[in-house]
Amino acid sequence: MAACLVAVDAKWPVNLHLHQGPESSEFLGLCSTLAKDLTDGEVFEVDVDISVDAACESLIEHATPCLAVRASISHEPTLVGLFDCADVNAFLTLAATSHLLSDDDSDERASQILEAARSGTGSVPVQLCTDLSEKNPLVTLPSNATILSLLEVFSRGTHRVLIDKVDGHADIVSDIGLLAWFMTKAPTYPSITSTLEKPLPALGIGSRDVVSCLSSDTVLVAMKLMSEGGLSSLAVTDTEGGGLLSAVSVTDIARLVAPSQSKKILSMPLAQFIALIKAPGGSQDGADRYPVFSVSPNSTLSHVIQKLLATNTHRVFITDDSSEPSGPLQGNLRGVVSVVDVLSVFAQHAGISNVDPTRMQRQRRASSASSSSSRSASGSRVGRRSSMHSGRVAGNVEREGRHLERRQ
Repeated sequence: MAACLVAVDAKWPVNLHLHQGPESSEFLGLCSTLAKDLTDGEVFEVDVDISVDAACESLIEHATPCLAVRASISHEPTLVGLFDCADVNAFLTLAATSHLLSDDDSDERASQILEAARSGTGSVPVQLCTDLSEKNPLVTLPSNATILSLLEVFSRGTHRVLIDKVDGHADIVSDIGLLAWFMTKAPTYPSITSTLEKPLPALGIGSRDVVSCLSSDTVLVAMKLMSEGGLSSLAVTDTEGGGLLSAVSVTDIARLVAPSQSKKILSMPLAQFIALIKAPGGSQDGADRYPVFSVSPNSTLSHVIQKLLATNTHRVFITDDSSEPSGPLQGNLRGVVSVVDVLSVFAQHAGISNVDPTRMQRQRRASSASSSSSRSASGSRVGRRSSMHSGRVAGNVEREGRHLERRQ
């Protein structure tokens, strides 16, 4: 098998280049808080040689957002990448569409995964799938890094960061954790408080480029859109009225699709899949307890953050009507606001240079577009690749992917 190409991010610089101004001077007070004070605890580590199946099970078992993949380099344990639910979704999407890849496909990572899947063991090592989603890079900060260092990283699209520890292991900090910290510390900083009270239009955030699916679309359609678009979740709209019904995330895919014993789950309509997602929460007195992922166009930044934290999601959707009925939200879907969008506002106020909240998403979309062009150019060669039979998870998904393709 070809050698695995895993890029390990360099240590993130601690010395930031800030544009000085009244607000950035106030934000310099954040330097007194260390990033390690916001950690969610020690990151779960797995060995590079365990299978993707085993890694998926570990994510679910530990209810953790990601795993750190560990290798032995020069006889020293070294973290070489992260594996999260977005990577699970990307892997399962590859499994479901592998029969469409040609022998000339230029995606080297996909070729390595398929080669491992066709090997004697039929097991794909998790190392091949670290940051397969291109949303989950390994970024490590030293133990003396500050909140400003976290803000710089998160405002450019990364969702989590590892903090070095003296024992050779690492703690993990999430962008949502930093968002919660800002809400807690807001009264200490007048400019933060002022920013939180502003409506979305005044801050210029809330993209109108919303990726959505109809409730009649299949689970596989949603998986492909999230994988190709570099998204952690997408809106699901009601087929009849067009209102926002709910949202589907890569976490839902990892929790329900990966462990499914049925290979037919990919062809399940999203309306039925959403019912499975909601099942653990149920309803009370006829009212749906599942959180509604929407805010109004004129919501304040504070309200948006509260909704992001309450739903524990990276994105909320902007609708004309942000009421919370038991049925679909009746009102047009107007936009979307992400955790990265919000943190980029704070980064700009802090004077951090080169804030670009959509950079990673653009890179993923460009990569997906390149792969799609390669497949289209292959013409009649499409479909010549042999099947991907990596373990129970990918095997079920791959077979159902072929079945769906024949039906279309």
